[in-house]
Amino acid sequence: MEPPLSRLPRTIRLDPSDLVVFGRAAEPGEWAVPGGFDFWDEDPEALTGKRRQEFRAGFLGLGSFGFSTLVEVAEATPEDREAATAALAAHIRAAYGAPDAATARAAAEEEIAFAASLCGHPPGTVLALARSMEDGAVRERFRTLHRRETPHGDFGRLPVFAILESEGEAPEHPDLTSLPPR
Repeated sequence: MEPPLSRLPRTIRLDPSDLVVFGRAAEPGEWAVPGGFDFWDEDPEALTGKRRQEFRAGFLGLGSFGFSTLVEVAEATPEDREAATAALAAHIRAAYGAPDAATARAAAEEEIAFAASLCGHPPGTVLALARSMEDGAVRERFRTLHRRETPHGDFGRLPVFAILESEGEAPEHPDLTSLPPR
């Protein structure tokens, strides 16, 4: 009997925009976590340019440790989950100075568990992240993007995905043309 599969976020790239808006874009197909810890030592309100965009909308890919605007819910084997946890633990130790491997591992396991908790949707469901500062605290909101139903099977005139806004929240419309060139 095979061990049960779990679900984890995996980076996707529907267009090349991540290559422009992030300092380092994750490659499609990497396991991912929300990665808010990447900003712990920074003042989010002082961030600008690509770093600000990474804060506002980036999932952290666990292969390149670059960012992805979107992830999809994907089936993960126990080996996949272990590899993602090990990669994140090594990164936490090297990049953030965890005092020992056990501490880094515990932090990685917690972050992977949180990422898995976002994946209570069918495989292939696309997730987006909006991170902001509110009343001096970081707030993360996660949204699912669903395929639109098309009338009478007419797929040619409607986009594949539609963003569903939360009630009472205005959509953001970033001006990508104002970003400095790479």
